[in-house]
Amino acid sequence: MNNTIYYVLLLLLGGLATTIPVYMCLFFTGVIGLAFFAMTSMPFDTQSMLLAQAFYRSMDKFALVVVLFFILCGNIMTSGSIVDKLIKTAKAVVGFFPGGLGMAGVVACGLFGAISGSTVATVVAIGGFMIPALIAEGYDEKYSVGVMTSAPILGIIIPPSISMILYSMITNDSLAALFMTGFVPGFLITLAMCVYTYYVCKKSGFRMQKPPPFREFMAVIRESFWALMLPVIIFGGIFSGVFTANEAAVVACVYAFIVEIFIHKDMGFADVKKVVVSSAVTSATLLVIVAGATVFGKYLTVERLPQIITEAVTSNITNKWVFLAVVNVFLLIVGMFMDIISATLILTPIFLPMLYQFGINSLHFGLLMTVNLGIGYITPPMGVSLYITGAVAKKDLIYVTRAVMPFILLQLIVLAILTYIPDLVLFLPKFFYPNSF
Repeated sequence: MNNTIYYVLLLLLGGLATTIPVYMCLFFTGVIGLAFFAMTSMPFDTQSMLLAQAFYRSMDKFALVVVLFFILCGNIMTSGSIVDKLIKTAKAVVGFFPGGLGMAGVVACGLFGAISGSTVATVVAIGGFMIPALIAEGYDEKYSVGVMTSAPILGIIIPPSISMILYSMITNDSLAALFMTGFVPGFLITLAMCVYTYYVCKKSGFRMQKPPPFREFMAVIRESFWALMLPVIIFGGIFSGVFTANEAAVVACVYAFIVEIFIHKDMGFADVKKVVVSSAVTSATLLVIVAGATVFGKYLTVERLPQIITEAVTSNITNKWVFLAVVNVFLLIVGMFMDIISATLILTPIFLPMLYQFGINSLHFGLLMTVNLGIGYITPPMGVSLYITGAVAKKDLIYVTRAVMPFILLQLIVLAILTYIPDLVLFLPKFFYPNSF
């Protein structure tokens, strides 16, 4: 391997360890690597043209439209009352169990994630409401903080998932098939957290309550009907073939606007500008990270780093299960220091050649990558969810980290199951999209 690669990677890690924005670290280290090491034999004009092309083509991808509109859809829901309706529905379904309100928070995270595709949006929308509610109902404070910090990982596992969209953009996998891989893992994590909640609350003296009367239950469903129809429209449209994932994102935004403005009447036309501007800022942040990661990825490609790593790994590891175990540990460590979007964009092209060498299905690996990096949201020192929850609950990083430890263990157990029983991940996409295999 060329020694200059080490210098460029150290420069990148050094930048990421400081307060320099991620996109600037990726972009400038990529430019330095290309201009001063990889393309020194080329004229300056040619270097400039190749860099400009890489920067432009990174954002000239139709798949990014899905991400932008799902960001907008999540912001619409956060600004309106759809979130409140989803929580009420979850409480009506599981609220009578011991620990029912905690279970309702977990289920609500799954429902919200099934619309927004974002863990951060789920932490803000659901956690900000549920943590004070749980504590007021007598739940242990550490449990309340832990469960509402860790459950929002469902936002990037249950489709639509922004990280899955970016992964499919790189691998050219069917996005609908990749979305299908998220349902069973999302259910397993939800089930594991609900069972743990039941156990903890039962041990603490919480008692089973009477289920709500049927009439009251139906009243909650009627009140939440328009909110519950949003994931039905998204998934029903995509998986029935009525519209593509791109079109589903646009339909979801239009539907959410209509519901909040004309049916729930919790948003006015004056609020539309605020929501659109906020979404545009978030989308621009994402796009510059995509562009910076693409330039850095161009440098890695020119230096043949993916091929070099593939040769090194395959010469030392011959068993695919050992390889997956090593990759899981590696991705968990990466998730501690790097956000999921940057990590997906940088690492996917590196791992892709190895998947073919070990005979690993790329849909299965995409799901594992999403879960691994998703756990990074709740692991120090860079876990974004830890800081958001800490601000909401007025707790320091150490307290929140301790609170999420049992839930991290649960998610790691589910991750191990998903790693070594790939049919759990793949049987839905195999059934609905056999042509993707």
